[in-house]
Amino acid sequence: MPTRDVWRIRRAGSLDEVRREADELEAPPAGHARVAVGAVGLNFADLAACLGLYSATPKGAFVPGLEFAGIVEASAEGLTGIVPGDRVIGLTRFGGYATHVNADARYLHPLPEGWSVAEGAALPVQAITAWYAISDLGACKPGNAVLVQSAAGGVGLNALTILRGLGARVVAAVGQERKAAFLVEHAGLDRSAIIVRDRRTFGSQLDAALHANGMKGFDLVLDAVAGPFFEAAYRRLRPAGRMVIYGAADLMPSGTRTNWLKLAARYLRRPRVDPINMVSANRSVMGFNLIWLWEQADRLPAAYAGLAPYITRPPYIGRRFPFAEAPAAMRYLQSGASVGKVVIEI
Repeated sequence: MPTRDVWRIRRAGSLDEVRREADELEAPPAGHARVAVGAVGLNFADLAACLGLYSATPKGAFVPGLEFAGIVEASAEGLTGIVPGDRVIGLTRFGGYATHVNADARYLHPLPEGWSVAEGAALPVQAITAWYAISDLGACKPGNAVLVQSAAGGVGLNALTILRGLGARVVAAVGQERKAAFLVEHAGLDRSAIIVRDRRTFGSQLDAALHANGMKGFDLVLDAVAGPFFEAAYRRLRPAGRMVIYGAADLMPSGTRTNWLKLAARYLRRPRVDPINMVSANRSVMGFNLIWLWEQADRLPAAYAGLAPYITRPPYIGRRFPFAEAPAAMRYLQSGASVGKVVIEI
């Protein structure tokens, strides 16, 4: 039987335990196609799962990875619409860090014409996250004022592109000055609309950016950081404003293992919102985890169709790693130094 290579962790708890292994490559089961993977997109969910911090982490051993792109090699008998040679983007509920994937055909999408497999692997998780947060939950409209946290990351850059297409006004927050310079050059933002966030003065930074850009508050906040930056942004929501949370990077450990005491201290200091005060302030806080879409495959075509008018160029890839260096790619993403997407190429 042919084999494939994967990166597997025997049990969640430490990034040091991710190991390269060889697996037997089975024939695709009913409704599936076998994809020769050309590139894998990395996400913070991969790290959180390996560290045991993700609610959807599988029990026991698993292969991380939620997205990939490649070429269909074979398909199950009776499967229509997908044939060997097709270039596809794929979503998977873990299992993406592999040279081959037997993928459920419902989660495969044609690779856009002219895109590389690396660019395709950089698209689905973060672009659909941005689209769902802005469109379905955020109900963003032309002219709305929007704060985008982690704006130089993969979700953030997709969000900026979508918001520009919608005609929204944006304030972008990043963690480093070099990322602010990147947004000026790559995303075309005015420097007055970019904040290099400071835990101590974030509220006054927001006030300065709002004033400089003629805004009286935010209609929408997109937040994947939370922690000490939550309250200042929440307090600057306008009536009927919405805060959408899809991550908590402030809780991400900096080491390859989780320091549970330090994490517990941060968790106890996590933001809290009084629902009664939300009523009087007329503000909303919403959270979501994209992996829930695994049970909502019928919604994926509409998500890709919704993205199509806005994401007309390939995603920005900030760093590429070879498959043999997958653990190094994970640690680089964890460092917070990345801009755009980090991908593993096979």
